[in-house]
Amino acid sequence: MTHYGGCVDITTVADDLIVLHDGVTVARYEHLDPDTTYTFMGQQITTLSRPEGELLCRFATVNDVHFGEIEAGRIDDHIEGPIQRAAPGEPPYPETMNHGAADEIATIGAAAVIVKGDLSQDGRPEEWAAFEACYRNRFAERLHVVRGNHDAYKGQTEYAGDQWIALPGVAIALLDTVIPLQTTGNLLAPQLEWLETHAAAADTPVIVMGHHQQWMAGPGARAGNEHRSEGYFGMHPDASDALADVIVRNARIVAYTAGHTHRHRVRHMPCGVPSIEIGCVKDFPGTWAEYRVYEGGITQVVHRVSTREALSWSERCRHLYRDFGVDYETYALGALEERCCNIPLR
Repeated sequence: MTHYGGCVDITTVADDLIVLHDGVTVARYEHLDPDTTYTFMGQQITTLSRPEGELLCRFATVNDVHFGEIEAGRIDDHIEGPIQRAAPGEPPYPETMNHGAADEIATIGAAAVIVKGDLSQDGRPEEWAAFEACYRNRFAERLHVVRGNHDAYKGQTEYAGDQWIALPGVAIALLDTVIPLQTTGNLLAPQLEWLETHAAAADTPVIVMGHHQQWMAGPGARAGNEHRSEGYFGMHPDASDALADVIVRNARIVAYTAGHTHRHRVRHMPCGVPSIEIGCVKDFPGTWAEYRVYEGGITQVVHRVSTREALSWSERCRHLYRDFGVDYETYALGALEERCCNIPLR
């Protein structure tokens, strides 16, 4: 986590924007110049460079929105926590966080809003109805959704299947990585063939998206010593490697981005293409991601949901899982450069 002056987080940096948070207080600086160092609240902060060419479109993503969840920080039946719940008289916190995110996304003129899974806590019809009321009612045909593991624990098939989404200057391959009844993820051979066919024919950059994060060997791991666990929490190692192979062969693909881990992190495949994880909407820090598509590259800008109600809730969630020895605020927020960065073309 990046703490400045002991309590201030530099949460968002774009080519024209810097946002700092001090608890529920927001300092937002707009209309800045790209690749320029500014001093705000006693800190020197440099805006991102701007990719070359015209801005072609913007789109947004959310994941792990978890309508229906009532306890944040609970692990199975453990009583340890801290476990946070909405206070009496407060609305359910997924409503608070997601309506705040949707309100903010609506201000950027997004060509599409992509939801990368875990729409619900348990795949109940009333949870999906709450999700639809928040996002579909607002974004209509611009909304594109794929399921996550929480949406299929009982074998449900709603929001299943792969999608090819063509936008001005970019295409999105939205993959269904879910294994029904399980937490872990996979990609089947027909899905990889589908992706290869579409990517080979693409005439714009392609971003691949799915719910489960990609498996990668740890830094310095040697062949045969990569700890390829069959129970890896994200996408199965074999499927992860097969996805990387498709990406190697198709230079139009510039990134894979997922959710599932409730963290912000960027790793790189051996070919140099980033494999990105975006944090959840529902608790700390409570984020959504904006993508700005230029002729010469794509900028990822992660925003913290900044309504006062959302910040009040997400601040209460900084120390989830502390009883398990987890530094959740560092884990979930991640490094600034992994939240806000440029994705180069290949």
